[in-house]
Amino acid sequence: MTSKLIQKYFPNLSNQQIKQFDQLFELYQTWNAQINVISRKDIDLLYERHILHSLGIAKVYNFLPNQHVLDVGTGGGFPGVPLAILFPETNFVLVDSIGKKIKVVNEVSTTIGLTNLKGIHSRAEQVDQDFDFIVSRAVTQLKDFYPWIKGKFKKKSYSDLKNGVLYLKGGDLTEELKASQLKSIKLFPLTDFFEEEFFETKYVVYFPAQ
Repeated sequence: MTSKLIQKYFPNLSNQQIKQFDQLFELYQTWNAQINVISRKDIDLLYERHILHSLGIAKVYNFLPNQHVLDVGTGGGFPGVPLAILFPETNFVLVDSIGKKIKVVNEVSTTIGLTNLKGIHSRAEQVDQDFDFIVSRAVTQLKDFYPWIKGKFKKKSYSDLKNGVLYLKGGDLTEELKASQLKSIKLFPLTDFFEEEFFETKYVVYFPAQ
């Protein structure tokens, strides 16, 4: 397994970034044997279903140097670890309420030499810091998710996309979006960016802080 799939969609990676992406397969395979952070049947599809999926967020928004991003319910480090590799000058905080998953995040991060990522064993509500953006991957329904992070956004936005949430979700989201009562939601189909069949019903859901 190599990161060739990632390079197909992100051709401007540095040699260091390519090396970091290449290292992920063996690292996650080793850790997954001890602590189940990725479905056993998915480990061979790590680059498509976890790494490239995480990087769908980067097709919607390029994080800026010195911005702060919170990844809520990161599990084994998705989407935070791939995004931290892609944006080495952006600061990432990854939180999960399960300590052994955060152990994997921090061990993987240290091994590949990420200096812009910190994994914290915590609930999102308990993180005492403000962020430019909050990312997550299908942790829960949006109506339940937003109360966890409300009030954790920096007031000033530095780009056309206002500070807010970039959330990876799949399936028919009609009812969920309606139930969330969130305003100014935008859906970005990942099929606009990636040709693999896996992405056919996958989206990045964006909404500004509210």
